[in-house]
Amino acid sequence: MLLLECPYCGVKAEETELSPGYEAHLKRFGPGSTDEEFEAYMFARKNPKGVHFERWRHAYGCGKWFLAARCTATLEVFGTYPAQVGEPPADIIEKIKARRPDWKGYK
Repeated sequence: MLLLECPYCGVKAEETELSPGYEAHLKRFGPGSTDEEFEAYMFARKNPKGVHFERWRHAYGCGKWFLAARCTATLEVFGTYPAQVGEPPADIIEKIKARRPDWKGYK
């Protein structure tokens, strides 16, 4: 079972208490974008085996959206952080690099 800590209310919740929001740190395209940019935003998603950044909502708790860094192969959670952050915090990046030295980065 996946266990994530909500960075807002501090509750450690099982995934049954959360709702997935899929990939984090997407560049959004809307009106004025090219068809290719909008199509990539809507449909192109990473599906890595390994470190992945995701959006989650504490659905049965405070209701807020947050981001999580985890390994899709082992379910190891490297950390969670507020959804308003533009990129992963340095402490989470360091934790990932310590556990996965060959990791290429989140972009």
